[in-house]
Formats: sequence, structure tokens, C-alpha cells
Amino acid sequence: MTSALELDEGALAQRLTAMGEPAYRARQIRAHLLRRGVVDYGQMTDLPAAVRGRLGSELPATPLALQRRRPTPDGQTTKLLLRAQDGELVEAVSIRDGDRHTVCVSSQVGCGMACAFCASGLDGVARNLTAAEMVAQVLHAGAHGAVSNVVFMGMGEPLANFPRLVEAIGALTDPAGIGMSARRLTVSTVGLAPRIRDLAATGLPVGLAISLHAADDATRQSLVPVARRYSIADLLAAAADYAAATGRRVTFEYTLIAGRNAEPHHAGALGRLLAGSGSQVNLIPYNPVPGLPFAEPATEAVRRFAAIVAGHGVTVTTRQERGRRVDAACGQLRRAVRGSDP
Repeated sequence: MTSALELDEGALAQRLTAMGEPAYRARQIRAHLLRRGVVDYGQMTDLPAAVRGRLGSELPATPLALQRRRPTPDGQTTKLLLRAQDGELVEAVSIRDGDRHTVCVSSQVGCGMACAFCASGLDGVARNLTAAEMVAQVLHAGAHGAVSNVVFMGMGEPLANFPRLVEAIGALTDPAGIGMSARRLTVSTVGLAPRIRDLAATGLPVGLAISLHAADDATRQSLVPVARRYSIADLLAAAADYAAATGRRVTFEYTLIAGRNAEPHHAGALGRLLAGSGSQVNLIPYNPVPGLPFAEPATEAVRRFAAIVAGHGVTVTTRQERGRRVDAACGQLRRAVRGSDP
């Protein structure tokens, strides 16, 4: 069943006219969806109650329905589990930090990259998400407060769903619609070097985060299978090209896994690798996944790692761990719910 979000104003007006409703309702509905983040017809109070009820049964507002909303006790982080019309489950995460409200968006159902430590890839990839399904995640999160930033960093590899990703970015940044600044959007990739250059060629000045996880090819290949196709040298060259084309500083994501890539000599290698590149490193202490043989390093080890990398003149941040109590690591809540479904 087609949703209102998937239709432009003209197509939505035609659909409403066929239902016996005036065409101007299309403007009303799109204003609620795109400007106010209202995804429930029941809250569109400028529509007659009978119309709201009919629309709810015949024309879903978005292609995703909220299945579960799981906030942390402090309300700063919320995992959203959304069900697509084919029954597939999609995750998004809402993160609040003062006035900043960031939504972590999935681009695929599952993931085909098979990173050794990641929950999303345990069941492989079921399908790509549509652009409307990506945008719908932002709208569902925005129903609980205006969204300031979007990161395509949830389930799936965004650059493996490239045409729909670009379409979703276009919808989010359309001045006639949601109207976000492209500079408030970030795309995270496991390292598909050719697609990084394709993204640069679009002219969209979105941020870029590359999942590095190691400073040498052998270690990276043991954690990230796609590293057998694109070496670290390939990624550094693509990152430099992206920075030159967009004027945006590239971030390298580095998940710290005890006993694998979190020792002082790993930090020294990373610092030497990125020294003078103008990029920054975001360190991510590993969030353990049931069934996987990986562990989080101690807090002191994380601090020591950050200090060593920073000692090489590289900007370093450490991601604050907020989502553990809501299964907020990519794919964890989806797998838990699927396992409990009849």
C-alpha cells in the first residue's frame, strides 16, 4: 500500500481526489509530515475526524509503522523499531544532547558487509530500504522533537544503496519539504572507495565517516571483509578526494575491541597513519553483542588509546556510550524482537 510520504504533492492530490477529497488536503498532509513531523493522522486536527479515520486505513502516512519505542531511563537515547509494509523490521536511534537531536538512520534491512563484530550483519541483508523508508525514520523520531542532525549510520551500508541514499538526502534537504542543511547530514560507510567518490561527485556537502577499525590491512581484513577489496591506502586516497571536493573534514570511525585493535601499539600506528591528513578519529568502545566473541576494553585503555593518537596531532573524540540499555547497537533490538516473534 502506497503511503502519503511516497507521493509528491501532485500525485497525493490525485489520490485524494480519487477518494472524494479536495486536492488542497495534499498540502495540509504534506505540511504535517514534512514541516511538523506529524506521522499520525489523528494529530492532523485541521482534517475532519472522518477523513482522518479513512486515511489511516486506506493511505498510511509513512511506509513504516512504529512497532516499539524504547528509551533509556534519562530519556536521552531512544531506540525506535519500525515495521515496514512487508513485515521487515527497521531500527533507528534518537539521541539528544542539549539542543542537538540526532537521528541514526538505517539504509538496509540487515547488512551484507558481514563485519565480524556487528549485530546487523549476523543475518545478512534482506533488502535495500527505499528513500521514503529512510526519511520516515527521521519523521518518526521527529514526532518526539525537532531533528537537528541525521546520520546514515544504522543498519546496512548506505553506499551499497547509493541511488536511494542520494534520493533520501535530496528529500531531507529539499527547501520545499523538510529543508535540512546538507551539512547536518553524515553518511557512514564501511569503506566502499568508488562510491565515496560517487558521493563526492553529487556535490552534496554531507559529512563522511569511514569505518576504519585498524591501521593495518591484515587486522582490518580480519574485522571487515570488504577490506579485501579496498585497502587502507585506497580509503585514504578516496577520503582525501572527498575532502577536497566537498570542503568537509572526514571522520574515521574506530571501534575499540579488547585484544584485537585496542593496544597502545595499535594507537601509535593509527596516529602515524592519520597524522597530517586533516581528518579526525571517533573512537567507539565496543558494545558487546550476544553470541559474538568480542569484548569492550577497559575505560583506562580507551583513555590511553585516545591520548596516544592525539599525541600525533590527530583530533580525537570518544563516543559516549548511551544506548546499551536499549539494545541500541545496530541490529540488536531487531534480532531480539525477531527472536521473540511467534
